[in-house]
Amino acid sequence: MQEETDPVRITVQATAASYQHAPLWMEWRGGAPPREPLALQHGAHFIPAQLARVDGKRYIVWIEPDLPRGKTKLYTLRPHPRPTEGYQHTQTENALQIRYQGKPFTAYVFRGAPKPYLYPVMGPTEKPITRHFPMQRVAGETTDHPHHRSIWFTHGEVNGVDFWTEGNNRGSIVHLALETIESGPVLARWAARNEWRTPDGKPILGERTEIICYHAPDSRWLDYIVSLTALEMDVKFGDTKEGTFGVRVASSMEVTRNAGGQIVNAAGQRDRDAWGKRAPWCDYTGLLEGEVVGVAIFDHPANLRHPTYWHVRDYGLFAANPFGVHDFVAGTPKGEGDHTLKKGDTLTFRYRLWLHKARTEQAGVAEQYEAYRHAPRIVFRP
Repeated sequence: MQEETDPVRITVQATAASYQHAPLWMEWRGGAPPREPLALQHGAHFIPAQLARVDGKRYIVWIEPDLPRGKTKLYTLRPHPRPTEGYQHTQTENALQIRYQGKPFTAYVFRGAPKPYLYPVMGPTEKPITRHFPMQRVAGETTDHPHHRSIWFTHGEVNGVDFWTEGNNRGSIVHLALETIESGPVLARWAARNEWRTPDGKPILGERTEIICYHAPDSRWLDYIVSLTALEMDVKFGDTKEGTFGVRVASSMEVTRNAGGQIVNAAGQRDRDAWGKRAPWCDYTGLLEGEVVGVAIFDHPANLRHPTYWHVRDYGLFAANPFGVHDFVAGTPKGEGDHTLKKGDTLTFRYRLWLHKARTEQAGVAEQYEAYRHAPRIVFRP
Protein backbone atom coordinates (compact mmCIF):
# COMPACT_ATOMS: atom_id res chain seq x y z
CA MET A 1 0.00 0.00 0.00
CA GLN A 2 1.24 3.49 -0.85
CA GLU A 3 1.97 5.59 2.21
CA GLU A 4 1.52 9.33 2.61
CA THR A 5 5.33 9.64 2.49
CA ASP A 6 5.31 8.08 -0.99
CA PRO A 7 2.85 10.33 -2.88
CA VAL A 8 1.66 9.90 -6.46
CA ARG A 9 2.05 12.88 -8.77
CA ILE A 10 -0.61 13.51 -11.40
CA THR A 11 -0.28 15.94 -14.29
CA VAL A 12 -3.49 17.09 -16.01
CA GLN A 13 -3.23 18.88 -19.36
CA ALA A 14 -6.30 20.60 -20.81
CA THR A 15 -5.45 20.14 -24.48
CA ALA A 16 -8.90 20.39 -26.14
CA ALA A 17 -11.36 21.85 -23.60
CA SER A 18 -11.70 23.77 -20.36
CA TYR A 19 -12.78 21.97 -17.19
CA GLN A 20 -14.68 24.02 -14.64
CA HIS A 21 -16.36 21.93 -11.98
CA ALA A 22 -16.27 18.95 -14.37
CA PRO A 23 -15.95 15.23 -13.53
CA LEU A 24 -12.63 13.66 -14.55
CA TRP A 25 -11.61 10.00 -14.62
CA MET A 26 -8.04 8.66 -14.60
CA GLU A 27 -7.35 4.97 -15.03
CA TRP A 28 -5.10 3.67 -12.25
CA ARG A 29 -2.41 1.47 -13.79
CA GLY A 30 -0.08 1.10 -10.84
CA GLY A 31 -0.11 -1.10 -7.76
CA ALA A 32 -2.24 -0.36 -4.72
CA PRO A 33 -3.38 3.28 -4.65
CA PRO A 34 -3.09 5.35 -1.46
CA ARG A 35 -5.55 4.46 1.27
CA GLU A 36 -9.05 5.91 1.06
CA PRO A 37 -10.54 8.43 1.53
CA LEU A 38 -8.43 10.07 -1.16
CA ALA A 39 -7.59 13.64 -2.08
CA LEU A 40 -5.78 15.46 -4.85
CA GLN A 41 -3.58 18.13 -3.30
CA HIS A 42 -2.84 21.31 -5.24
CA GLY A 43 -0.95 23.78 -3.10
CA ALA A 44 -2.87 24.12 0.15
CA HIS A 45 -6.12 22.81 -1.38
CA PHE A 46 -7.40 19.24 -1.09
CA ILE A 47 -9.91 18.03 -3.67
CA PRO A 48 -11.90 14.89 -2.74
CA ALA A 49 -11.19 11.89 -4.98
CA GLN A 50 -12.75 8.45 -5.18
CA LEU A 51 -11.58 5.05 -6.36
CA ALA A 52 -14.08 3.48 -8.77
CA ARG A 53 -13.97 -0.05 -10.19
CA VAL A 54 -15.45 -0.59 -13.65
CA ASP A 55 -15.13 -3.77 -15.75
CA GLY A 56 -12.11 -4.97 -13.82
CA LYS A 57 -10.28 -1.64 -14.05
CA ARG A 58 -9.66 0.94 -11.34
CA TYR A 59 -10.12 4.69 -11.78
CA ILE A 60 -9.44 7.79 -9.72
CA VAL A 61 -12.38 10.20 -10.08
CA TRP A 62 -12.66 13.82 -8.98
CA ILE A 63 -14.46 17.06 -9.81
CA GLU A 64 -11.93 19.38 -11.44
CA PRO A 65 -12.58 22.89 -10.01
CA ASP A 66 -10.90 25.01 -12.68
CA LEU A 67 -8.51 24.08 -15.49
CA PRO A 68 -8.67 26.37 -18.57
CA ARG A 69 -7.92 25.05 -22.02
CA GLY A 70 -4.20 25.08 -22.76
CA LYS A 71 -3.21 24.98 -19.08
CA THR A 72 -1.58 22.25 -16.99
CA LYS A 73 -2.10 21.40 -13.34
CA LEU A 74 0.05 19.24 -11.08
CA TYR A 75 -1.60 17.27 -8.27
CA THR A 76 -0.37 14.98 -5.53
CA LEU A 77 -2.64 12.03 -4.74
CA ARG A 78 -2.67 11.16 -1.05
CA PRO A 79 -5.07 10.17 1.75
CA HIS A 80 -7.47 13.00 2.54
CA PRO A 81 -6.49 14.75 5.81
CA ARG A 82 -10.05 16.06 6.31
CA PRO A 83 -12.51 13.62 4.69
CA THR A 84 -15.81 15.07 3.50
CA GLU A 85 -19.22 13.45 3.36
CA GLY A 86 -20.54 12.70 -0.12
CA TYR A 87 -23.04 10.23 -1.55
CA GLN A 88 -24.87 7.48 0.32
CA HIS A 89 -27.28 4.85 -1.00
CA THR A 90 -30.10 2.79 0.46
CA GLN A 91 -31.91 -0.01 -1.35
CA THR A 92 -35.59 -0.68 -0.74
CA GLU A 93 -37.95 -3.23 -2.27
CA ASN A 94 -38.84 -0.90 -5.16
CA ALA A 95 -36.02 1.62 -5.53
CA LEU A 96 -32.42 2.59 -4.95
CA GLN A 97 -32.37 5.83 -2.94
CA ILE A 98 -29.43 8.21 -3.48
CA ARG A 99 -28.55 10.95 -1.00
CA TYR A 100 -25.82 13.57 -0.98
CA GLN A 101 -24.51 14.76 2.38
CA GLY A 102 -27.65 13.35 3.96
CA LYS A 103 -30.10 15.10 1.62
CA PRO A 104 -32.19 13.29 -1.05
CA PHE A 105 -30.85 13.60 -4.60
CA THR A 106 -32.66 10.98 -6.66
CA ALA A 107 -34.03 7.45 -6.68
CA TYR A 108 -33.85 4.74 -9.33
CA VAL A 109 -37.36 3.29 -9.19
CA PHE A 110 -37.32 -0.21 -10.66
CA ARG A 111 -40.70 -1.61 -9.62
CA GLY A 112 -44.30 -0.39 -9.62
CA ALA A 113 -44.41 0.95 -13.21
CA PRO A 114 -44.00 -0.45 -16.75
CA LYS A 115 -40.40 0.83 -16.86
CA PRO A 116 -37.62 1.96 -14.51
CA TYR A 117 -37.18 5.71 -14.04
CA LEU A 118 -35.43 8.32 -11.90
CA TYR A 119 -37.63 10.23 -9.46
CA PRO A 120 -37.43 12.59 -7.72
CA VAL A 121 -34.45 14.47 -9.16
CA MET A 122 -33.14 17.40 -7.16
CA GLY A 123 -31.61 20.21 -9.19
CA PRO A 124 -28.82 22.63 -8.24
CA THR A 125 -31.14 24.57 -5.93
CA GLU A 126 -32.05 21.33 -4.10
CA LYS A 127 -35.60 21.49 -5.45
CA PRO A 128 -37.20 18.90 -7.79
CA ILE A 129 -36.27 19.78 -11.38
CA THR A 130 -38.55 17.20 -13.05
CA ARG A 131 -42.33 16.95 -13.01
CA HIS A 132 -43.98 15.02 -10.16
CA PHE A 133 -46.91 13.66 -12.19
CA PRO A 134 -47.83 10.79 -12.55
CA MET A 135 -45.94 9.64 -9.43
CA GLN A 136 -47.61 12.39 -7.38
CA ARG A 137 -50.29 14.98 -7.99
CA VAL A 138 -49.11 18.47 -7.10
CA ALA A 139 -51.27 21.57 -7.38
CA GLY A 140 -50.43 23.69 -10.43
CA GLU A 141 -48.71 20.93 -12.40
CA THR A 142 -49.79 19.76 -15.83
CA THR A 143 -51.14 16.20 -15.98
CA ASP A 144 -50.83 15.32 -19.67
CA HIS A 145 -48.87 12.30 -20.95
CA PRO A 146 -48.83 10.10 -17.83
CA HIS A 147 -46.07 7.95 -19.36
CA HIS A 148 -43.59 10.86 -18.96
CA ARG A 149 -42.01 9.60 -15.74
CA SER A 150 -39.37 12.18 -14.78
CA ILE A 151 -36.29 10.61 -16.49
CA TRP A 152 -36.48 7.35 -18.44
CA PHE A 153 -35.30 5.40 -21.50
CA THR A 154 -37.77 3.64 -23.83
CA HIS A 155 -38.94 3.70 -27.45
CA GLY A 156 -42.31 3.73 -29.17
CA GLU A 157 -41.74 1.08 -31.84
CA VAL A 158 -39.57 -1.95 -31.11
CA ASN A 159 -40.40 -4.90 -33.36
CA GLY A 160 -43.75 -3.15 -33.71
CA VAL A 161 -44.35 -2.95 -29.95
CA ASP A 162 -44.91 0.38 -28.17
CA PHE A 163 -42.67 0.70 -25.10
CA TRP A 164 -43.05 4.52 -24.91
CA THR A 165 -46.64 4.84 -23.75
CA GLU A 166 -48.26 2.75 -21.03
CA GLY A 167 -51.39 0.59 -20.84
CA ASN A 168 -52.88 -2.48 -22.47
CA ASN A 169 -51.00 -4.07 -25.37
CA ARG A 170 -47.85 -2.13 -24.56
CA GLY A 171 -44.39 -3.45 -23.90
CA SER A 172 -42.75 -3.31 -20.48
CA ILE A 173 -39.20 -3.08 -19.18
CA VAL A 174 -38.79 -5.50 -16.29
CA HIS A 175 -36.12 -5.12 -13.62
CA LEU A 176 -33.99 -8.20 -13.02
CA ALA A 177 -31.17 -7.16 -10.69
CA LEU A 178 -28.86 -4.44 -9.45
CA GLU A 179 -25.33 -5.58 -10.30
CA THR A 180 -23.16 -2.79 -8.97
CA ILE A 181 -23.78 -0.16 -6.31
CA GLU A 182 -21.13 2.20 -4.98
CA SER A 183 -21.18 5.60 -3.34
CA GLY A 184 -18.56 7.89 -1.89
CA PRO A 185 -17.33 11.48 -1.64
CA VAL A 186 -17.33 12.14 -5.42
CA LEU A 187 -19.90 9.90 -7.07
CA ALA A 188 -22.71 7.42 -6.73
CA ARG A 189 -22.84 4.69 -9.37
CA TRP A 190 -25.00 1.67 -10.04
CA ALA A 191 -25.74 -0.78 -12.84
CA ALA A 192 -29.08 -2.51 -13.39
CA ARG A 193 -30.10 -5.48 -15.54
CA ASN A 194 -33.52 -5.26 -17.19
CA GLU A 195 -35.50 -7.01 -19.94
CA TRP A 196 -37.74 -5.50 -22.62
CA ARG A 197 -40.80 -7.77 -22.89
CA THR A 198 -43.68 -7.81 -25.36
CA PRO A 199 -47.30 -7.67 -24.10
CA ASP A 200 -47.36 -11.49 -23.99
CA GLY A 201 -44.25 -11.52 -21.77
CA LYS A 202 -41.65 -12.53 -24.36
CA PRO A 203 -38.17 -10.98 -23.77
CA ILE A 204 -36.72 -9.36 -26.90
CA LEU A 205 -34.01 -7.10 -25.49
CA GLY A 206 -31.60 -7.39 -22.60
CA GLU A 207 -30.71 -4.05 -21.05
CA ARG A 208 -27.84 -2.97 -18.86
CA THR A 209 -28.20 0.57 -17.55
CA GLU A 210 -25.41 2.30 -15.67
CA ILE A 211 -26.03 5.64 -13.96
CA ILE A 212 -23.39 7.86 -12.33
CA CYS A 213 -24.19 10.91 -10.19
CA TYR A 214 -21.81 13.79 -9.44
CA HIS A 215 -22.17 17.00 -7.44
CA ALA A 216 -20.67 20.51 -7.61
CA PRO A 217 -21.65 23.70 -5.77
CA ASP A 218 -23.96 25.03 -8.52
CA SER A 219 -24.65 21.96 -10.61
CA ARG A 220 -25.30 18.22 -10.68
CA TRP A 221 -24.51 15.56 -13.30
CA LEU A 222 -26.10 12.28 -14.28
CA ASP A 223 -24.23 10.04 -16.71
CA TYR A 224 -26.71 7.61 -18.27
CA ILE A 225 -25.34 4.61 -20.21
CA VAL A 226 -27.77 2.11 -21.74
CA SER A 227 -26.64 -1.07 -23.52
CA LEU A 228 -29.30 -3.06 -25.40
CA THR A 229 -28.72 -6.62 -26.61
CA ALA A 230 -31.02 -8.45 -29.08
CA LEU A 231 -31.85 -11.74 -27.39
CA GLU A 232 -33.63 -14.36 -29.50
CA MET A 233 -34.13 -12.53 -32.79
CA ASP A 234 -33.24 -9.40 -34.73
CA VAL A 235 -34.81 -6.30 -33.16
CA LYS A 236 -35.92 -3.29 -35.20
CA PHE A 237 -36.18 0.15 -33.63
CA GLY A 238 -38.84 1.86 -35.69
CA ASP A 239 -38.91 5.31 -37.25
CA THR A 240 -41.12 7.23 -34.81
CA LYS A 241 -40.81 10.44 -32.85
CA GLU A 242 -42.08 8.64 -29.73
CA GLY A 243 -38.76 8.09 -27.97
CA THR A 244 -36.20 7.66 -26.62
CA PHE A 245 -34.10 9.07 -23.75
CA GLY A 246 -36.65 11.28 -22.06
CA VAL A 247 -36.92 13.97 -19.40
CA ARG A 248 -40.08 15.76 -18.32
CA VAL A 249 -39.00 19.07 -16.84
CA ALA A 250 -40.75 20.72 -13.90
CA SER A 251 -44.05 22.29 -14.99
CA SER A 252 -42.93 25.79 -14.03
CA MET A 253 -40.17 25.54 -16.67
CA GLU A 254 -42.52 24.83 -19.59
CA VAL A 255 -42.20 27.31 -22.46
CA THR A 256 -45.98 27.31 -22.96
CA ARG A 257 -46.49 28.97 -19.57
CA ASN A 258 -44.85 32.16 -20.88
CA ALA A 259 -43.06 32.46 -17.56
CA GLY A 260 -39.44 32.23 -18.63
CA GLY A 261 -39.19 28.71 -20.05
CA GLN A 262 -36.66 28.44 -22.88
CA ILE A 263 -35.19 25.75 -25.14
CA VAL A 264 -31.80 26.29 -26.83
CA ASN A 265 -29.69 23.80 -28.80
CA ALA A 266 -26.04 23.89 -29.88
CA ALA A 267 -26.95 25.58 -33.17
CA GLY A 268 -28.78 28.39 -31.38
CA GLN A 269 -32.26 27.21 -32.43
CA ARG A 270 -34.83 28.05 -29.79
CA ASP A 271 -38.14 26.80 -28.44
CA ARG A 272 -40.32 25.29 -31.20
CA ASP A 273 -37.56 25.77 -33.76
CA ALA A 274 -35.43 23.25 -31.86
CA TRP A 275 -37.94 20.41 -32.30
CA GLY A 276 -36.73 17.68 -34.63
CA LYS A 277 -33.37 19.34 -35.24
CA ARG A 278 -30.00 17.64 -34.89
CA ALA A 279 -27.51 18.96 -32.36
CA PRO A 280 -24.86 17.54 -30.01
CA TRP A 281 -26.62 19.11 -27.03
CA CYS A 282 -29.83 20.81 -26.05
CA ASP A 283 -30.75 22.83 -22.94
CA TYR A 284 -34.13 23.46 -21.31
CA THR A 285 -34.15 26.34 -18.81
CA GLY A 286 -36.84 28.05 -16.77
CA LEU A 287 -37.92 29.26 -13.38
CA LEU A 288 -38.07 26.89 -10.42
CA GLU A 289 -39.50 28.61 -7.36
CA GLY A 290 -38.19 31.95 -8.60
CA GLU A 291 -34.68 30.84 -9.61
CA VAL A 292 -33.43 30.13 -13.14
CA VAL A 293 -32.26 26.54 -13.57
CA GLY A 294 -31.68 24.26 -16.53
CA VAL A 295 -31.45 20.67 -17.69
CA ALA A 296 -28.94 20.09 -20.50
CA ILE A 297 -28.61 16.76 -22.29
CA PHE A 298 -25.31 15.92 -23.99
CA ASP A 299 -25.29 13.36 -26.82
CA HIS A 300 -22.07 11.32 -26.78
CA PRO A 301 -20.10 11.44 -30.06
CA ALA A 302 -20.10 7.61 -30.23
CA ASN A 303 -23.91 7.38 -30.16
CA LEU A 304 -25.88 6.13 -33.14
CA ARG A 305 -26.54 8.99 -35.60
CA HIS A 306 -24.72 11.60 -33.56
CA PRO A 307 -25.59 14.44 -33.43
CA THR A 308 -29.00 13.18 -32.41
CA TYR A 309 -32.45 14.52 -33.25
CA TRP A 310 -34.34 16.25 -30.43
CA HIS A 311 -37.96 15.45 -29.62
CA VAL A 312 -38.16 18.53 -27.39
CA ARG A 313 -41.53 20.18 -26.81
CA ASP A 314 -42.56 23.54 -25.46
CA TYR A 315 -44.94 21.78 -23.02
CA GLY A 316 -42.03 20.18 -21.11
CA LEU A 317 -41.03 16.96 -22.87
CA PHE A 318 -37.30 16.80 -23.57
CA ALA A 319 -36.00 13.72 -25.39
CA ALA A 320 -33.05 12.60 -27.50
CA ASN A 321 -34.30 10.38 -30.34
CA PRO A 322 -31.99 9.03 -33.09
CA PHE A 323 -34.76 7.01 -34.79
CA GLY A 324 -37.70 9.31 -35.66
CA VAL A 325 -36.24 10.69 -38.89
CA HIS A 326 -39.44 10.71 -40.96
CA ASP A 327 -41.24 12.71 -38.27
CA PHE A 328 -38.40 15.18 -37.87
CA VAL A 329 -37.37 15.74 -41.49
CA ALA A 330 -40.15 16.84 -43.81
CA GLY A 331 -40.52 14.73 -46.93
CA THR A 332 -38.60 11.75 -45.53
CA PRO A 333 -40.38 8.42 -46.10
CA LYS A 334 -41.47 6.32 -43.13
CA GLY A 335 -38.77 3.80 -42.26
CA GLU A 336 -35.78 6.00 -43.06
CA GLY A 337 -34.91 6.11 -39.36
CA ASP A 338 -35.31 2.37 -38.71
CA HIS A 339 -32.36 0.61 -37.14
CA THR A 340 -32.08 -3.17 -36.89
CA LEU A 341 -30.04 -4.76 -34.12
CA LYS A 342 -28.95 -8.27 -35.14
CA LYS A 343 -29.52 -11.20 -32.79
CA GLY A 344 -26.76 -11.23 -30.16
CA ASP A 345 -25.49 -7.75 -31.00
CA THR A 346 -25.40 -4.86 -28.53
CA LEU A 347 -26.18 -1.17 -29.08
CA THR A 348 -24.98 1.33 -26.46
CA PHE A 349 -26.19 4.88 -25.86
CA ARG A 350 -24.36 7.36 -23.62
CA TYR A 351 -25.81 10.63 -22.39
CA ARG A 352 -24.89 13.20 -19.77
CA LEU A 353 -27.48 15.34 -18.03
CA TRP A 354 -26.16 18.55 -16.56
CA LEU A 355 -28.46 20.21 -14.03
CA HIS A 356 -27.31 23.79 -13.71
CA LYS A 357 -28.16 27.29 -12.56
CA ALA A 358 -28.62 30.26 -14.93
CA ARG A 359 -29.43 30.48 -18.64
CA THR A 360 -27.65 28.45 -21.28
CA GLU A 361 -24.96 30.95 -22.25
CA GLN A 362 -24.30 32.24 -18.73
CA ALA A 363 -24.06 28.70 -17.33
CA GLY A 364 -21.55 27.68 -19.99
CA VAL A 365 -23.41 24.70 -21.43
CA ALA A 366 -21.31 24.64 -24.61
CA GLU A 367 -18.10 24.57 -22.56
CA GLN A 368 -19.42 21.75 -20.37
CA TYR A 369 -20.27 19.75 -23.48
CA GLU A 370 -16.70 20.15 -24.76
CA ALA A 371 -15.42 18.93 -21.38
CA TYR A 372 -17.66 15.87 -21.77
CA ARG A 373 -16.53 15.30 -25.34
CA HIS A 374 -12.77 15.74 -24.82
CA ALA A 375 -10.92 14.10 -21.95
CA PRO A 376 -7.75 15.87 -20.79
CA ARG A 377 -4.32 14.29 -21.04
CA ILE A 378 -3.49 12.79 -17.64
CA VAL A 379 -0.13 11.35 -16.61
CA PHE A 380 0.64 9.91 -13.20
CA ARG A 381 3.98 8.95 -11.72
CA PRO A 382 4.18 6.83 -8.54
